[in-house]
Amino acid sequence: MAIFATIFGALGRFAGKLLTAVLGWASTLLFGRVPQDKQVLLLLMTFGSVVWVVLVVGVIVPEAGTLLLGFVPIPDFVDENLVRLGMLIGALVVPLLIGLAATLIQPAGKRPKGLDLVKGILRGYPLAFVLALVLVFLAGVATVRKIRALLKRWKDAHVPVVVREGGYERMVRDLEEAIDDGGIDVTPGSAPPILILPAQILATVAGSGVRSLVPDRLVQLTGPDLEIQLYPSDVAIAGKEVLVNRARAALASRLASTSAFMTTSAEAQALEEEIQAVADRERLDEHAQAALAAVDGHLSTIEIQYEEWEVLYRQRLQVERDLLTGRKPGAGPTDQPGSYQAPQPVPGQTPAPIDSVVAAGIVGLLVLDVLLALWERFRR
Repeated sequence: MAIFATIFGALGRFAGKLLTAVLGWASTLLFGRVPQDKQVLLLLMTFGSVVWVVLVVGVIVPEAGTLLLGFVPIPDFVDENLVRLGMLIGALVVPLLIGLAATLIQPAGKRPKGLDLVKGILRGYPLAFVLALVLVFLAGVATVRKIRALLKRWKDAHVPVVVREGGYERMVRDLEEAIDDGGIDVTPGSAPPILILPAQILATVAGSGVRSLVPDRLVQLTGPDLEIQLYPSDVAIAGKEVLVNRARAALASRLASTSAFMTTSAEAQALEEEIQAVADRERLDEHAQAALAAVDGHLSTIEIQYEEWEVLYRQRLQVERDLLTGRKPGAGPTDQPGSYQAPQPVPGQTPAPIDSVVAAGIVGLLVLDVLLALWERFRR
């Protein structure tokens, strides 16, 4: 028995790690990589919604609850009925925590108060259900996409950004131009519907905090062996390693002068705006030099994390270099010897049918399993 317990324990830990990884992939497809200060709240929402589904199934279908309890070691002195009562309480409380996290994920100045705060917390009940359903669907999509990436030997990378209000379209234009300047032809277009529809469904149910994390329009830059999704808080790059590295370098160089922040703290973003104002000038005249001197003064006294300071310092140097050389910020010659010459651009690709089939099949099997359990329960 000890051997079997050890085997099942190892399988349980493996399943837990696999579930965590798959949910992480699904969350990335839905939101992109969110800023660090929001990751804990988003983690509470995503895993909380899945836990809530497990609790609800355990309460409605005791047989399933018994099966779930079999994977969790419970001391002999604890009555299983008390555990089921705890599951019922958890099923009632977890959505409230999800609703609270959805309100706290907004900036401090935009968080609801009073009656609006209560409504936002109560919105956690429909949000928990929809978010869990969307994550399960995208988990199937993400798994298929990971397998496809392995077969194609694709790599992925993420460039964290925070798109300024009303600046999404400008960011798309700037980053497309940056990729083209880097010698890689890409074609902008809407992302596959399989990535857009879950975000639209979630935005319909969620409050303004979660709605700000999902794009109204998810644009994808598509080229041969390269796909780039532009989220409000992330630029997700996937493709051949050499193309991913070149695209990431081109994007990072242009982000210093587009309508997106590369930092998250209010102090750092204020200094980014100062650097942006200098980047908008046509040449390095006396006024631009004075503005750069002011930026240097702020860099020497600002109290932010070193990673953000390093980003700001690189942007400041890059803007000065661009003004000195007279080139557009982030632009580079495309006809250098040995530079990559991309084939003819391809139109926006439609998702492979297998993505939709597998994801829909996973959701359908889960729903069918619950319906059969309920039918068996009431038939008895």
